[in-house]
Amino acid sequence: MGRYVIRRLLQMIPVFIGATLLIFLMVNVMGDPIAGLCGDRACDPATAAQLEKEFGLDKPVWQQYLIYMGNLFTGDFGTAFNGQPVTELMANSFPVTIRLTIVAILFEIVIGISLGVLTGLKRGRPIDSTVLVLTLVVLSIPTFVTGLLLQLLLGVEWGWIKPAVSPEAPFSELIVPGLVLASVSLAYVTRLTRTSIAENKRADYVRTAVAKGLPRRRVITRHLLRNSLIPVVTFIGADIGALMGGAIATERIFNIHGVGYQLYQGIVRQNTQTVVGFVTVLVLVFLLANLLVDLLYAVLDPRIRYA
Repeated sequence: MGRYVIRRLLQMIPVFIGATLLIFLMVNVMGDPIAGLCGDRACDPATAAQLEKEFGLDKPVWQQYLIYMGNLFTGDFGTAFNGQPVTELMANSFPVTIRLTIVAILFEIVIGISLGVLTGLKRGRPIDSTVLVLTLVVLSIPTFVTGLLLQLLLGVEWGWIKPAVSPEAPFSELIVPGLVLASVSLAYVTRLTRTSIAENKRADYVRTAVAKGLPRRRVITRHLLRNSLIPVVTFIGADIGALMGGAIATERIFNIHGVGYQLYQGIVRQNTQTVVGFVTVLVLVFLLANLLVDLLYAVLDPRIRYA
């Protein structure tokens, strides 16, 4: 197991370099960030040259990338165009988005897997058809529509929640935004769990366990569920980074100043340092989440061994 983890960590290095290089190149062709700093009126050549030199934009792109990577290993993610270090923006926004992501993941695990197990065991029955229709409806509605409707009904019309999340963003105020963020993924988890349960229910090892006279609850939890959760765990593990990076619509609707909000502001203002810094951290989140998923395979299925 130890050698496997070390090998996977070493494999992450070229993936990380390639991903950050691609992101850096894409962000640097978005437009002219200096023009955005000067507002509606064009910068005079002297001011533009001074700003380019101050932010290192006067150097070739490849040299800017090497300087950025060198600073990255010292914990320096650069400085935003407003003069604030990117690490300060991260310190303020990542804890908020992490709390929001935890709420969303809990909804996926508790509701999604529970409904998936229930419908998988009762495949073809009315409850199965009802849940399938509901998940199809959820998948068909964009997240920003779901968020705006819940904000209007629960926050404005009925007054059950605050329409906008406070700057502290406690867990109690992130329940509805977390449900909105997790809605599409929750539907996928439900359908994926249902399919996996229905397929494994006909497997030989399940029939053998039933023939031995094991209690139905033990057959489901110890045998059927553990093997059926492998594709679900894969999806949820990859979804962690997607939720953190894809929370732009949800955070904008509920005025949550998290990662999605900062990415939106960075893209609109063409703030390359902010966008590249935040996406770099999200790449690390993706890589570590995938490693954790691979290690969980051995926990769910004892037959899996890592050399």
